[in-house]
Amino acid sequence: MARKTFSTEQIINKLREVELEVGRGMTLQEAVRKIEITEQTYYRWRKAYGTMHIEQAKRLKELERENFRLRKVVADLAIDNAVLKDAALGK
Repeated sequence: MARKTFSTEQIINKLREVELEVGRGMTLQEAVRKIEITEQTYYRWRKAYGTMHIEQAKRLKELERENFRLRKVVADLAIDNAVLKDAALGK
């Protein structure tokens, strides 16, 4: 099976589609085969995105980007602080 990359919104929509199909009486194996993913992928996605709505997933991505940016700023400031301490001590 070819490897595909899905966006968060697509993943959430596919999870909802599986839930609908299983609710209509289709087995889980048939439902995941219908949306062209493996059971393992389904369970991994469900663990990560199972209770999320699309808006929540978008907000999570925004927060992850902001967290990454803030961590980078803190790391840069820590390096600057260490350099200034070394300079103040005459090293």
